[in-house]
Amino acid sequence: MVGVDFGLPHFDGELQELGLLAESGGLKPVARLTCKRKAPDPALFVGSGKADEIKELALMHGAVEVLFDQALSPAQQRNLERHIGLPVNDRTLLILEIFGQRARSHEGKLQVELARQQYLSTRLVRRWSHLERQSGGIGMRGGPGETQIELDRRMINDSIKRIKERLVKVKKQRNTQRRQRERRDTFNISLVGYTNAGKSTLFNALVKARAYAADQLFATLDTTTRQLYLGEAGRSVSLSDTVGFIRDLPHGLVEAFQATLQEATEADLLLHVVDAANPDFPEQMAEVQKVLAEIGADNVQQLLVFNKLDALTPERYPLQMQDQYELDGVSVPRVFLSARSGQGLDVLRSALSEIVKAAMPASVPEPADPRDLSREYPGDLP
Repeated sequence: MVGVDFGLPHFDGELQELGLLAESGGLKPVARLTCKRKAPDPALFVGSGKADEIKELALMHGAVEVLFDQALSPAQQRNLERHIGLPVNDRTLLILEIFGQRARSHEGKLQVELARQQYLSTRLVRRWSHLERQSGGIGMRGGPGETQIELDRRMINDSIKRIKERLVKVKKQRNTQRRQRERRDTFNISLVGYTNAGKSTLFNALVKARAYAADQLFATLDTTTRQLYLGEAGRSVSLSDTVGFIRDLPHGLVEAFQATLQEATEADLLLHVVDAANPDFPEQMAEVQKVLAEIGADNVQQLLVFNKLDALTPERYPLQMQDQYELDGVSVPRVFLSARSGQGLDVLRSALSEIVKAAMPASVPEPADPRDLSREYPGDLP
């Protein structure tokens, strides 16, 4: 694994997050290398001397692949593979591979395939570098390599067009479902946060669902929606679990997951789940805010949920379970809890009830239908 420090504040000097991503994708890190540069080398990203060092380190440890923490251009990727003699991939492709492994729903698979095809469309030159460009007769230029590249590009562009058309239909279906919830006067809450912050664990704890939850990055990709009854508010709300965010999330994935992320843009409240035990949680929160702004959900009301209270050391334990936190210059309500142990869930439910009661009038029971014999009535049917 290779990381290059360009002086940016979020540089991961120990490549911990890249290592977690690699393990989530089924890879086993064997060596880590970091270096500093003022700017990327146009040809090799790291320069020829450092590329030689990477080659020696890979041979020493028997590595079969080199993984960069930053996004590489197609030319840099091709030149590095020729120089090192091993497959070279970047953070973007790794995230795409993980998404491809984890997507379960039809919609999720479509979104990942769209992002993958868009990524591959810029790297066709790598796949056909073995076909040399030939010159022919009078006025002719090019050869089988160019023909194959153009053919592949046309096929990928056609595939991208078809996937986008199918996603438009999925988006319409989601809009229909959303309008039905609006007609039922439902308060919509979406869980958002950095990947592995514990969103799915919290979702399961609140609604007694069985959504997949694991201590790994991007354990959940597909949006799941359930009804959550808040006794203090006297009504049910709609709770949705969404895909997690991460630093340098590929822009193609953000575009591809618009249908899923639309749950966040259309929500009445965002439960921003934070891994309170992670020392880098301020940077992770900033990345979530960045993606929310990108999808147009930065103006949606938020409630901060500092999760993993059970993993905090005594000196970092909060003085109170509910307070205010300044987020982007605005004071936002915050609660502390542990989704795994259940500690603090009652505080969260109370906070949610207060927000729902302030935003919506008290629910009025629907008039009973006398034809519905499954209900219990206090007296005789009229």
